[in-house]
Amino acid sequence: MSDQEVAPAFTAGQHVQVKTGDPPGHIRTPTFLRGKSGVIEQLHGVYRNPEDLAFGGQGFPKMPLYLVRFSQTEVWDNYDGSPKDSVLADIYQHWLEPGAE
Repeated sequence: MSDQEVAPAFTAGQHVQVKTGDPPGHIRTPTFLRGKSGVIEQLHGVYRNPEDLAFGGQGFPKMPLYLVRFSQTEVWDNYDGSPKDSVLADIYQHWLEPGAE
């Protein structure tokens, strides 16, 4: 691991929460998932940060990218589908923090 790369902080099955906020610029984290809790499904790998690349930056340090599963009942108020329904999203580590189980 180089100083140009952030080490993965989460593992499959770990509960996380998406950070809130609305910084200016090209943001890859959907607004409807900010502040929501989910579970890490898998680590995709470590990639250059697209939020920096979009503005001509180099995208360093590289950031871990995770597939995160969210319960539809967590995401949508008054969701009336099956409680087993979920939505999956790719989210970079700098948008995630440890969540409660």
